[in-house]
This record gives sequence, C-alpha cells and structure tokens, in this order.
Amino acid sequence: MAMKMKSIGEVIQEKNIVIKGGDVFTQGGFTQVPNALLRAKGVSQGAKLVYAMLLSYAWHNNSCFPGQDRLADDLSISRQSVNTHIKELERKDYISIKRRGLGKPNTYTLFMTARGLQSTASNK
Repeated sequence: MAMKMKSIGEVIQEKNIVIKGGDVFTQGGFTQVPNALLRAKGVSQGAKLVYAMLLSYAWHNNSCFPGQDRLADDLSISRQSVNTHIKELERKDYISIKRRGLGKPNTYTLFMTARGLQSTASNK
C-alpha cells in the first residue's frame, strides 16, 4: 500500500518548529530548500534562487501564482532572468508550469520528490 504524502499545508499546521526571539528580520519567516537542489550540479544559482522563492510563496498557501514581474522584483533581477531560470527548472523537471491564459499568472507545481532530483540524489 502506497503511503500518502502530506501536503505542505498539513506539514505547516503540525508546527514542528517553534521560533522564539524573532525580530523584524526574521518575522517574515523562513524557507526550507531541499539540500539535493542546493548541491545539484548543472543547476544555475539563479534557478536555485527562483525555486527557493517559488517555494517560499507556496509554503504559506499550499500553492503559488506569482507573476514573473513579482518574482523579478522580489529577487532584484530582470524579468528575462526570471524567465530563463524558470525554463531551466522546467527543463530539468524541478517544476511544471500550467499556463492560465493572457493576463493571468501561471500556476507552478514544485516537485518535492526525487522527480527532479534523481540525477543529484547521490550528491549528498
């Protein structure tokens, strides 16, 4: 019998980490990024950062719909750079993108399993 993975929302509700003593700098929260992605060879720094930012949006709502302009602004990079990094993540199977139509932000699916990390799982 296959074990059902918990959604990000369910994991967050468990509150297995309590932070005390936060200040203005830390009150916005933290984002956990899989170490396998951080250590992945052949994935650009920019793509890793875009993945982390997408993940930070999704942690709060269990899904994310940021526009490329918002990503660019939050990361202090150009929209073209965001687009390049998103295409890289999609090509390497770390994310999938559902295009929702003109004027609507895309829906991003971030893979939190070995799907995109198969070739890097041995890079512990």
